Amino acid sequence: VFLSLQLFGTIVWILVASTQVPLPVLQGWVMFVAVTAWFLSIVFLSVFLFGYANRIAVNWNQADFIFHGTTFVFYFGAFLLQAATTSLHHLPRKFNSTTQERILSGREYNISIAASV
Repeated sequence: VFLSLQLFGTIVWILVASTQVPLPVLQGWVMFVAVTAWFLSIVFLSVFLFGYANRIAVNWNQADFIFHGTTFVFYFGAFLLQAATTSLHHLPRKFNSTTQERILSGREYNISIAASV
């Protein structure tokens, strides 16, 4: 479970970082969630791999449930924000400009869809 969380967190991290950031507040939160969950899952995995779980008196089932529940809530919120950013792809980048430059180019739109999923 931890390895899949790290794999998909890394993919989201890479996909969001590879696009231009038209809405920094929205996509900044997505990056924060992806990086934080990725880092905490490495810490959590390290606790089990190096045997610290036997030394620390914690209900690990409950800690695992809380960790994954919290991660789910944050990732769901990040999904909503990334999907909202993706849905705005047709709007112009500058409203007072005569050029028709979009917020997301075709390539960035596809990457943003992949990051949302």
